[in-house]
Amino acid sequence: MYPEDRVLVGVVNRQRDLAYIRDAHWYRLPQAQFPDGLAVDYLAFFLSRAFRERNGGVYYYARCRGVELARRRDLLPDEAAHPRAEAVYYKVQIGALYEKIPPILNLSRRPVSFIFTTWDRFVSARQISDLYSQAGYFVDRVYYALDGHRQRRAVRPTSTSEGS
Repeated sequence: MYPEDRVLVGVVNRQRDLAYIRDAHWYRLPQAQFPDGLAVDYLAFFLSRAFRERNGGVYYYARCRGVELARRRDLLPDEAAHPRAEAVYYKVQIGALYEKIPPILNLSRRPVSFIFTTWDRFVSARQISDLYSQAGYFVDRVYYALDGHRQRRAVRPTSTSEGS
């Protein structure tokens, strides 16, 4: 585990989905939400109101082991008539499920769908807002790495030959 490891927090809305995470060791993410691909080291799981006393918190996480594409109907055959049955999802294979102690709570009731963060923020976080960049405490390595990559790509070599 490195401070700059990428963590994606995703929402778990149903008990059955947590069972897939815990027992079958996979989690699904809609490809439409991540059209440029998915590159994360860990997944963390934000539990919704379906989990009563654990509603509104990140209580579990797991290391990513691999990613494959699958249609929703293939992942959830009991829901073949679902309106998004033909939609393509990332099926993220995960390792052992660990409990996040203490959990990361959503004290402000901020809406949560997907949150990208880093491992150092994740392990230190006590509430959802801690997962986001905070000036002066954590360096936003992901932002600066991507910004540097973008700037390098913007500078293209030009031809210096006089015959051109």
